[in-house]
Amino acid sequence: MIDFDAPYTLSIDGQAASAEAQLAVINPATGAVFARCPAAGSAELDRAVQAARRAFGAWRELGFAERAAYIGRLAQAITAEVEPLAALLTREQGKPLQQSREEIARAATLSVGMTALQITPQVLHDDAQRFIELRYVALGVVGIITPWNAPINLAIGPLTSALYTGNCVVLKPSPFTPLCTLRLGELMRAIFPPGVVNVLAGGDELGALMTAHPHIDKISFTGSVATGKKVMASAAGTLKRLTLELGGNDAAIVLDDVDPVAVAKKLFFAATVNSGQVCMAIKRIYAHESVYEALCTALTAEAQSARLGNGLEASSSLGPIQNQRQYQRVREFIADLAQGPGTVLTGREQPEGPGYFVAPVVVAEPGEHSRIVCEEQFGPVIPVMKFSDEQDAVRRANDTRFGLSGSVWSKDVARATALAAQLEVGTAWVNQHRLTMADVPFGGAKESGLGRTYSLLGLQGYMEPRVVSVLKG
Repeated sequence: MIDFDAPYTLSIDGQAASAEAQLAVINPATGAVFARCPAAGSAELDRAVQAARRAFGAWRELGFAERAAYIGRLAQAITAEVEPLAALLTREQGKPLQQSREEIARAATLSVGMTALQITPQVLHDDAQRFIELRYVALGVVGIITPWNAPINLAIGPLTSALYTGNCVVLKPSPFTPLCTLRLGELMRAIFPPGVVNVLAGGDELGALMTAHPHIDKISFTGSVATGKKVMASAAGTLKRLTLELGGNDAAIVLDDVDPVAVAKKLFFAATVNSGQVCMAIKRIYAHESVYEALCTALTAEAQSARLGNGLEASSSLGPIQNQRQYQRVREFIADLAQGPGTVLTGREQPEGPGYFVAPVVVAEPGEHSRIVCEEQFGPVIPVMKFSDEQDAVRRANDTRFGLSGSVWSKDVARATALAAQLEVGTAWVNQHRLTMADVPFGGAKESGLGRTYSLLGLQGYMEPRVVSVLKG
């Protein structure tokens, strides 16, 4: 059990640890500091890496079933603490309380689902002369750097992948949302052997130390494309293995046979869940000209009726933007819309505070080369563009350096599937958006990432392929 009234601590080698420096954590619904926690530096990182290195041999030898049992205990412990964890998550991240509960439940479910996957040696040759087998072995110490938009789910996913495959971990949350992860560290101290999981809060400089650390074998990073490129450059010095889940500019293509009112509800939620702060949220909508006006009207109605407020209030469907820097960026996107050529369809005034609240915005035909179409807004601003030719819609959807995911919406599933298969993305959905599963790989094409999460493919990314080739005689 977690003592939620206790001071926040780091977790190093199975023990609570402190640091001289501290992080101030802001509640984005108020804009005010509500908690402080230790901020680790190079000394704490070295201790954590050394502890993970010491624990690696014994943890690797346990085998998959034994490691899965530990992860199952973690999932049970998280589930038992869902209410206090959800309240803390909403306070530091901002999302509505029900979305926090769902994030925590999803983290537990996906972790257990991944441990049901079997990684077995593959026999490549077995004849009179040779026996050749492909095995997968743990890498060693994995550094996990997580973002502020979904700090529990985006920590538990790579954590499970690393631990189940026999690695030990140093986990660093975003400095904007360190608290839930530190509380998870407390839970894990009571579950895992010392050194197997180490949790360090710290600033961006701690992340840079991790990516360059000579005794960390792999980095799993979830965050922006720009930061992902810096991670990749820093890791190059030691040729660390990388899993990078980066930003997206997901397009949704809406065909001419949909019910615009029914589809608008699904599109709006997929675009604005967590106030649009989701890497695979819908960022652009291309609608066929025959349903365009009706869809814009329905999306505008959804935006006008959305309830903006503190995530701890049951009436809130949209919480604040998580931090001031991102809040200012989203407000800049909205200010740019006034310069045209698009038409802002929503008439809600933007709140001025306290807190980092942004009312949802729907903008019609903002221009194919406008910022709101070309960049990732990561906020509740939805551009809607018109098309008449399906292939032109696919071309426009693909005209980006992003390639995380996308979707096609139609009553004709076969027609939509054929178009979805042409999207240059890691995941193309039909009549849905944001679905991920433990046994299905997820990740980005183009500049939206390297490697995959979840599935056997994702798990193997935390292991080294090793060929054993035997000459029989």
